[in-house]
Parts: sequence; structure tokens; C-alpha cells
Amino acid sequence: MTERPPVLSVRGLSVRFLMPGGRRVAAVTDARFEVAAGECLALIGESGCGKSVLASALLGLLPANAETAGEAGLDGLDLLSADERTLARTVRGRLIGLVPQSPAAHLTPVRTVRSHLEETVAALTGTRGRRATRAAAEASAARAAFPADHLDRHPHQLSGGLAQRAATALALVGDAPLLLADEPTTGLDRELVERTVDELRRPIDEAGRALLMITHDLSAAERIADRIAVMYAGRIVEIADATAFFGTPGPRHPYSRGLLQALPDRAFAPIPGMPPELDALPDGCAFAPRCPRATDACATPPRPTGTVACHHPHVPEDARA
Repeated sequence: MTERPPVLSVRGLSVRFLMPGGRRVAAVTDARFEVAAGECLALIGESGCGKSVLASALLGLLPANAETAGEAGLDGLDLLSADERTLARTVRGRLIGLVPQSPAAHLTPVRTVRSHLEETVAALTGTRGRRATRAAAEASAARAAFPADHLDRHPHQLSGGLAQRAATALALVGDAPLLLADEPTTGLDRELVERTVDELRRPIDEAGRALLMITHDLSAAERIADRIAVMYAGRIVEIADATAFFGTPGPRHPYSRGLLQALPDRAFAPIPGMPPELDALPDGCAFAPRCPRATDACATPPRPTGTVACHHPHVPEDARA
């Protein structure tokens, strides 16, 4: 397959929060990854590992006590050094289309879906005139498989799945090269999860957009993703091809393997212990206290080797010969 150009290129992204008393808490540390045109990268990990903080950093939506470092290149722009004016006028909606978690909470309850879409069309595309704005809004709804006969409904009249489609339609209005979906399947039943990820996949396949999907739902990630990035305690510990990750040879990092083994359709064996507090991380590998492969070497931070950061990664059987 021809290598696709990166739409988003993240290098050394770190986020720390300045806490009372001068303490600094590292929520994201040295994240490095790319998302290519026509590709979905799923960022997975347990709640609290830093996934949504990373997304907020890309959008410039971190609180005032946050400090960032590194680079995040998108369309010739470094998102981390962009000022608020640039982020508001150029990035949000135009370069990054956001599909938020709990979409119904992001919709104004007294306005219809059509009203949301028409306003967004006018703001992002400059379309003027009632007929043209209406047509563009309906076209965006159709791309997200949102039914036309529901456009004049209010958010409280929508099911969870339809609210998610409305949010996707809004994210598609500006033809952003990157879609960012933050836990888009939260609270949905399995049938709606599958439908939602299939609808998110459509603009990737049909329009060559890039999708960064943040999720703790491994089944959703398996269904939609081309590659998987695994995050633990603020660090990306493994990046792998999705087919190999969920199949053969499987993930290489012990934490990644533990996530798969905890699934009900696999071993259904939970990872022992709890993730560390981000203000009390160990000096070495943060997963070592829970890891069955830990040795004394794990008291020092592992350096990424290829696509996995681990002193003792699993090696495929055919590579041991």
C-alpha cells in the first residue's frame, strides 16, 4: 500500500498541571504519533490515563493552569503554539472537526438540529442565503446518515445514536482534514456502537480524512481503526497495526496484552492492581507494579524500541527462532 501523508504529526507532546503549592502533575508525557489521510488511529487506555487531556491540548482547550511542551503539526500550523484567535478562527471546525463525548450535552436544548447545522454552515463556510445554507446543512446531515425527517427535532427528542449522528454532522460541516472523536460510543448499546463507528468511518474512506478516535471501548477500536495507540499513565506505550494488535501476533506491551485479556470474549482476566496516581508516578516504568514480566530493569524508564516502550516486550513466536 502507498504510504499516506500525515495530516497530524505529534512530537514530544507533554502536558503538566500546576497545582496549589507549586506541584506539577504530568498528565501527558512525550506523546509521539501521526495520523495519515484516510486513516483512523484509535487511542485507547483506561479512564484517567490522559487521553482526553491530549485531545484538549490539540484543540487549545486546556485550563489556565496547564503547561504544554512539544509540537503538534497540522496543515503547516503548530497547534500547541497557536494563539486563541488562530485556534478559534482556523483550527476548531475548519482544521479539526470535533465529535464530543455526550453530544446531547453540547447541543443547545432550545434549538433544532437544523438550526445548529445552519449556524455552523454560515460560520465555517461563509455560505449566505437561506436556501444555500439550508441545502448545505441538509447535505452535511446526509453525510452523517442523520435522517432528514428528524432535522427539525430538538436534542431532547433524539435517541443517543441520533444525537451522536447530529454531532458528527456538525463536525463534518467545515470539511476539516482531521476529525477528533472523544469517546463517541459512551453510553450506547452494542448495536448503536457498531452503527456509530461505521458512520465515523465513512468520511475516512470516502473523503480521505484522518480520524483520531479516543476510546476505552476496545471492540469499537477493533471495528474502526487502522492503527492502535495504547496509553498508560500519560505515556503512549505501544503503537501497532490494528489487525496485528487484535489478531496475530497480538500486542507486544504487557499492558496492551492485559487490556485484551480483560475482555469478556477473551480470558476475562482483569489486570491486577490500580493505575498509579499521576502525581505519584514511579521513577521507572509506570506499569511495573502491575506487570507479570517486571524485573529490576524496570526501575528505569524504558526507551521506545520501534513501536513499543518496554524493557521486556513480548516477541512473536516466529521471531524467536
